[in-house]
Amino acid sequence: MAASLAMSAPAVAQSAAPLVAASSLAPAAASGTTSTMSATGADNADNAASPNSAFDARQKVLDQRTEENNYRYAVAEHDCYSKFFVNHCLNKARDSMRSVQADIRKEQLALDGEQRVQHARQRDEQAALKRAQDEASAPQRAADDARNAQAYEDKQRQHQLDQAQRAAEAPQRSANAQAYQQKQQQHALDQAQRGISPSQAAANSQAYDQKQGDFQRKLDQARQQGAQKAQERVEKQQTFEKKQADAAQHKADVEARQKQAAEKAEQKRQDQLKEQQQLEEQQKQQKEQQ
Repeated sequence: MAASLAMSAPAVAQSAAPLVAASSLAPAAASGTTSTMSATGADNADNAASPNSAFDARQKVLDQRTEENNYRYAVAEHDCYSKFFVNHCLNKARDSMRSVQADIRKEQLALDGEQRVQHARQRDEQAALKRAQDEASAPQRAADDARNAQAYEDKQRQHQLDQAQRAAEAPQRSANAQAYQQKQQQHALDQAQRGISPSQAAANSQAYDQKQGDFQRKLDQARQQGAQKAQERVEKQQTFEKKQADAAQHKADVEARQKQAAEKAEQKRQDQLKEQQQLEEQQKQQKEQQ
């Protein structure tokens, strides 16, 4: 078994040598790349797209370093079984792997913290933008409410004027009907005085009754139509008032939900700030312990 490992070790080492050589340069290159990216991210902190791309690039570098570290440890572990002091070689390879792993973990924690801060800043900016939009549209909403209230008052006044006008015209309409009836009666008397025959008088009377009946039917229809229109106006007024009440309730509900959302957002922001402070304190403690 040892002989087979001894024979296979050179082949493995020879095939892995280019990658090991490249990976040995990876920490320095990654460190330089990380510092460069950190400087770039600090210079472009106000740009929403640039920090995210910088975070992705740094995360890719950390993932690559982790893979290379694991690969180097696997190669070193395999090579240790071809040596005399196997345990000593394994412990040394494990310590080297853990040291690199600790550095990667430290950079990973720093990257995660920066990402959380960036996300919190973006959420705060979006919330501020939403508040600014609401504040900017508040005058327009107030103007719309005032205009709707004024239109409602105008309709109420016009309805009252219409009712007063109809009430004022009622005596005149009654007088007109009475005058018409008197004219019809006078016409009948004039016909009798002119010596109209009974059959003609009966025909005239029948025609007069027919006209009176038609007039009465038209008068009843007009009254019914007036009552129906009055009922429709009342129903429309009730519908309008209900819509106004529903709109006011909806507005109150929306403002209440917005207030609750703002309070939740503020509470969430406070929690995130506390979490960030705790994370920074933990990182500070870890640095002091190291």
